[in-house]
Amino acid sequence: MNLHEYQAKEVFRNYGIPVPAGKVAASADEAAAAAESLGGSVWVVKAQVHAGGRGKAGGVKLARDVNSVRAAAAELIGRRLVTPQTGAEGLPIGRVYVESGSEIAREIYLSLTLNREKSRIALIASSAGGMDIEEVAHKTPEKILAATIHPAAGLQGFQARQIAFGLGLSGAQITQFTALVSALYRLYLEKDLSLVEINPLIVTRAGDLMALDAKMNVDANALFRHPELVQLRDPSQEDPMERRAAEHDLNYVSLDGDIACMVNGAGLAMATMDLIKLHGGQPANFLDVGGGATSERVTAAFELILSNSKVRAVLVNIFGGIVRCDIIAEGVINAVKKVGVKVPVVVRLEGTNADAARAMLAKSGLTITPAEDLTDAARKVVALAKKGKA
Repeated sequence: MNLHEYQAKEVFRNYGIPVPAGKVAASADEAAAAAESLGGSVWVVKAQVHAGGRGKAGGVKLARDVNSVRAAAAELIGRRLVTPQTGAEGLPIGRVYVESGSEIAREIYLSLTLNREKSRIALIASSAGGMDIEEVAHKTPEKILAATIHPAAGLQGFQARQIAFGLGLSGAQITQFTALVSALYRLYLEKDLSLVEINPLIVTRAGDLMALDAKMNVDANALFRHPELVQLRDPSQEDPMERRAAEHDLNYVSLDGDIACMVNGAGLAMATMDLIKLHGGQPANFLDVGGGATSERVTAAFELILSNSKVRAVLVNIFGGIVRCDIIAEGVINAVKKVGVKVPVVVRLEGTNADAARAMLAKSGLTITPAEDLTDAARKVVALAKKGKA
C-alpha cells in the first residue's frame, strides 16, 4: 500500500526526520489559506498522487504569492496527472500539498528497500538526487552508493558514515545524516515497509539536511499490524478492478490485452499468460482465484474479468488439486448465466472431479469451448479472440 507525500511526511515528523512545513488542501481556497498560515513568500504546490515524476509532468508548481498558490491548486485539483509511472490514463488529483519553499544547495537521493537477491535491507544513496534514479544507475552507476544491512546486527554507524563520506558531506552534516538514516531504518522496520525513499534529500544553504519529498510503500501482508496506516489508504489511486478483486480475496492485476484469464495458482497463471503470448495473443489480466476457491468466488472472478470492455475471449484454466473442478464449473455456469457472456469462453479443467465438471459444462446448454490441454486451450482462445476482432 502506498502513502501520499503529505501522509508520509507526517510519519517522518513522528520519527524526527526533518521536513519542510506544509499543509494539505482539497480546494483552491484551502490551499490559499494553507499558504497564509504557513507564512513566508515562496511556496510549492504539489499534486498528491501515487506516482513519481510529478515535477516533469507539471504536478509541482512554484508560487510566489497567495493568489498564485490558489491558481496552481485550482489548475491541479480535479484533473488527472499523467507521468511515466501512471500509464496513459493518469491518476486523479484530489488534494495538493502546500509546502514552504526551501533554499536548496544540493540534492541527494536516499532510500531503504529490500535486496531480494541477498534477502537483506539495502541502504541506497546517490549524489545525483532529484533525477530519475533508474537512469542514473544505468548511465552513471558509479554515482550509486549502497550498503547491505545484516538483519542480526542492524544498521551500523560506520555504514551510514561511509555513505555520508561518499556523498561528500562533512562536519555536522555527517552527524545529521547518520541520525536521519537511523530514524529511517527504524521507521522501515517498525512500519513493515517495502520501500522508503527521499528524492531529493536536500542540503540547505545553511548546511542542514531536510527531506524535500517522501515516499512510503507498506507491505500489504503486514497491514493487519498497522490499522493506523490502513486508514490512510486512498482508493482513488488504485485500479478499480484490482480494488474489486481484493474485496473477494482474488489476486488480480490488470494488463493491456484482450484475452481474459481465470486460473488457480500463480505459477499456472503465469504459464497460461506465457502460452497465450506464444500463440500470438495478449492476456488482459493476471487472475489467481486461489486453491480454496468457492463457487461464489469464481462467479465474482468471472464477473470481474468480463467487466473489462477490451476482452474478446476468456480462458478458464483450472487444475483441481485443492480446489475441485466441479466447483469451478458451477461458478463458471452461474457467472455465464448471470452476466450474459457475449464473448467466447474456453475452458480447460484437469484434476479432482474433472470428468464431472466437464459433464456439468456439457449439460449446461451454454456456448463453452472445451480444451484437451493447456496448449490446445491457448490456441483456441487466441483464434477466437482474433476472430472477434475481425
